Amino acid sequence: MKRTMMSLIGVAVALAAVTGVAAVAAPDGGGREAPRGSSRLPVQRSALLCPAPTSSEVGETAYTAFAPKGAAAGADGKKGTAELRPAGTVRDAGDGAGGKGGKKGKGKGAADAAAGQTVAPRDTKPVVPLQEAGKPVVTTTDKPDAPALVGSADGMFAPGWTVQQTTSVAAGAGRGLLGLSCTTPDTTFWFPGVSTATDRQDYVHLTNPDAVPAVVDLELHGKDGSLAGSAGEDISVPPHTTVPVLLSTLTTKPTTNASLHVVAREGRVGAAVQASDGKLGSDWLPPAADPASSVVLPGIPKDATSVRLVALAPGESDADLKVQLATPTGLITPAGLETLHLKSGMTTAVDLKDLTKGEAGSLVLTPSDADSKAPVTAALRVTRGKGAKQEMAFIPATRPVEKRATAADNRDRGSTLSLVAPEKGKDAKVKVTASAGSGGGTPVTKTYTVKGGSSLDVEPLRPQGLKGAYALTVEPEPGSGPVYAARMLARPQGGVPAFTVQPLPDDRGSVLVPAAGQDLSVLTD
Repeated sequence: MKRTMMSLIGVAVALAAVTGVAAVAAPDGGGREAPRGSSRLPVQRSALLCPAPTSSEVGETAYTAFAPKGAAAGADGKKGTAELRPAGTVRDAGDGAGGKGGKKGKGKGAADAAAGQTVAPRDTKPVVPLQEAGKPVVTTTDKPDAPALVGSADGMFAPGWTVQQTTSVAAGAGRGLLGLSCTTPDTTFWFPGVSTATDRQDYVHLTNPDAVPAVVDLELHGKDGSLAGSAGEDISVPPHTTVPVLLSTLTTKPTTNASLHVVAREGRVGAAVQASDGKLGSDWLPPAADPASSVVLPGIPKDATSVRLVALAPGESDADLKVQLATPTGLITPAGLETLHLKSGMTTAVDLKDLTKGEAGSLVLTPSDADSKAPVTAALRVTRGKGAKQEMAFIPATRPVEKRATAADNRDRGSTLSLVAPEKGKDAKVKVTASAGSGGGTPVTKTYTVKGGSSLDVEPLRPQGLKGAYALTVEPEPGSGPVYAARMLARPQGGVPAFTVQPLPDDRGSVLVPAAGQDLSVLTD
């Protein structure tokens, strides 16, 4: 009898422990049907990482932080905090890997980065700390040695906390408008569209948010497969520190169109690629969505003068894709590119030229064979302008907006919101809210309907009485068809149509927590 009672008590304790873990670590759900009895709750803590913005003496960076109002209703009543703090930097790493002023070495840079000197930040004051939800906070810097930032939010600020980093460089090799939504830490990232060619300088910035070191491998894939070399292995990223690595130091073979895979074997990092082109300016290439059999690349501007698609099938199988452009009137097939064949592990690049023909659109890649599950990843390099007055930006494959997405940095003019509903017959109804301004203003909301199989570009509403910057939140209505979003910022610089595009994936501000309870029937036969 005593043994039976002890067994019952042990099972009850084990079940209680499992219940506690589920409440803390339940996955987002990723668009899957919620288990019966589950509930969606706001996250209690989130983290963001912003890479060092620029080394230019003529650059200025604005950081805009925002948390949606009411997003954390029921977050244990905690007001919480949300702020970023300067990170340390690995410098003097040799061959350009540890600093942007170094030489373009051949094959040693990443290894040297691991052995470079770690320099602590000179200032540890918090950057863009939030005081209230629903109102952005903005700060600027023109320092050429502005550090990377590491931050976290908890309580009412954690769900949907977003920080936009926007840098304007007036002249020089890195001139242009560079925009990036600061990234969340993870263990793996894909960057189709990088380059190690002589006319490009691409740096991947690896930032460690944690108190333990991270160990990272960098893998490059070209048109013939893996670009051999061990220079990208075992890169140590110290705690609360950033390591920039020049990609041309990872290989002896210059490659114009490549794909970068970042893998953290120990710990976790944030990753983003800063690309600088001698003729086309510079911008950030954010990580693409996790490889999937179908991908959407939203937000190609209507006046794009050239569009280049770079894609990779990272799995063991080749992929055959149907290529379509979602336009305001429906899905069309680009002339001469009905299908695209991707060989496993090999990067494929296709110049789509002036794909949009004066109409904004979004690229949709789906399997030619509906039963194919081969995963793919992809990104676009988009160019506006002509001749010496060209500017480039990147659009990676993007996650759908399931509950909410946010674009933090919008001004009185210059923003374009792109929405695409890629599936025919599945219209998307989307509520868009312009928040209060950082210096004042009253929020406004408007609902848009995007017909299935089409895209919609709009100049978003502005808050009434706007002062300063404001945020846009995008929320699909219940029962809406799948929808993807991106936001373009256009801020001309002396005749150059400077611009940047930020994809707006779901902010994962809530998690599905399955109901759990004790079931002692497991003890009966």
